[in-house]
Amino acid sequence: MLALTILGNNSAIPAHGRNPTAQVLQTNDENYLIDCGEGTQNQLTKYKIKRSKINKIFISHLHGDHYFGLIGLLTSMGLLGRTNDLHVYAPALLQPIIQLHLDAANTTLPYQLYFHILEKEGEIANDKKITVSAFKVYHRIDCFGFLFKEKKNPRSINPEKVKMYEIPEAFYSELQKGSDYITKKGTIVANEAVTEPATAARMYAYCADTIYDESIAEKIKGADLVYHETTYLKDLEERAAARFHCTTIQAGNIAKLAGAKKLLIGHFSSKYEVLDEFLVETKEVFENTELAHEGACFKI
Repeated sequence: MLALTILGNNSAIPAHGRNPTAQVLQTNDENYLIDCGEGTQNQLTKYKIKRSKINKIFISHLHGDHYFGLIGLLTSMGLLGRTNDLHVYAPALLQPIIQLHLDAANTTLPYQLYFHILEKEGEIANDKKITVSAFKVYHRIDCFGFLFKEKKNPRSINPEKVKMYEIPEAFYSELQKGSDYITKKGTIVANEAVTEPATAARMYAYCADTIYDESIAEKIKGADLVYHETTYLKDLEERAAARFHCTTIQAGNIAKLAGAKKLLIGHFSSKYEVLDEFLVETKEVFENTELAHEGACFKI
C-alpha cells in the first residue's frame, strides 16, 4: 500500500475551515509526515492516522505554516509514552528552535530524537521499502521538496512456474533480482522461465513552496503523483512571483513537463473561500488534477 492523506491544504493563515500544510504518506510499514503546520495533531486524530507509525518527519522549510505544529506533536508523543526513535529531516535552524522549547519547558523526551540537516540535494533516507530524496525548490528562504520512491526488485515471481520447477522459497529473492536457478542435478532454470518483469516502482513527489521554475520538472520526472503548491489563480501571476509562489497554470505546466500521471494542488491563499476555480484553471493545462482536500486519501 502507498497512499497519501491530506491533513492541511491552506497557506500561511488558517481560514475557511482549512489548516496549514501537512500530509502523511502511508505504507504498510510506517507513516511519513510531510510538513507539520499548526493543527496537525488534531488532524491526525480526526483522520485516524496512527502517530505510533510516524518514525520520520520531513519539514520543507522554516515558514511557520509548515512547522508550527511540530513542537506540540513531539511533546505529545512523549506524553503518550512513545519510546521508539524519531527522525526529523529539516533545515539546520530548526534544531536549536526545538531544543529551546524543550529547555524552556524543562522537558526530556522519553524517546531518542535524531535530527538530520537538509542542506543539499540527494538521498536522505533509505528504508526497507522506500527511499526518500530531497531536491531544492525556489522560495524566499531555503526550501526543499521530497521524492518518495518505492523499492522494487526487477522481476516478479510466477507462483505456478516456481512450483513446477520445484524451486525453494529461500531462492525467491535471488530470482527477483534476476538470477537463474541451478538444480541439484546441475540443470539451469532460466530466470525468464519462472519470473515476469515487475511493475515500475511508484513515486510520489512533494513540491513545497516555490516560484515557478521548470527545472523542478526534471527532478520529479515520471512521478505517479505530484503535489504542487497553487497559492493563486492565474490572474495573480505577478503577485505569485513577487511572493515566490505559483499559480494554477504554472502548477499544471510543471506536472505536464514532468510527465506526471496525476497532480494534486494545494497551499491555497486565504483570500479564496471557494476553491472550484483552482481545479478548472489547472485542468486547462493538466487534465488529471485534483484538489488536495483535507481528509482526502489518494492511493498511488
